[in-house]
Amino acid sequence: MNENERPLILVAEDDDSNFKLIKAIAGKKCNLMWARTGKEILDLYKQHRGEARLILMDIKMPEMTGLEATKAIREMDKEVPIAMQTAYAFARDREIALEAGANEVLVKPITIGVLRAAISRYIPEVAW
Repeated sequence: MNENERPLILVAEDDDSNFKLIKAIAGKKCNLMWARTGKEILDLYKQHRGEARLILMDIKMPEMTGLEATKAIREMDKEVPIAMQTAYAFARDREIALEAGANEVLVKPITIGVLRAAISRYIPEVAW
């Protein structure tokens, strides 16, 4: 699969080391575009609306939270899969993320297996 054929994942993550981990896990199979704030992910989504196959959305980000960004994306698009990432593992945090429009919630720290499984659920042609 050449770079032009790889699926696009938009990643909203304000922490450099967390993005580097995601890139190390998924970067060989998928094209990644990185936003460091909720506003940036919204802008990236608007630019790549028809191309993005998955959004990995951190809940806690500057300018606009991942919850707010997810709600804004859901007003434009009910279909694009959004996997929220959070360090908060409480059931209520998960419920709030799902109510905002997330398809699922991944608890940090993200592991190779969890991230690969999530990507494969939404982009089945990505083979590990």
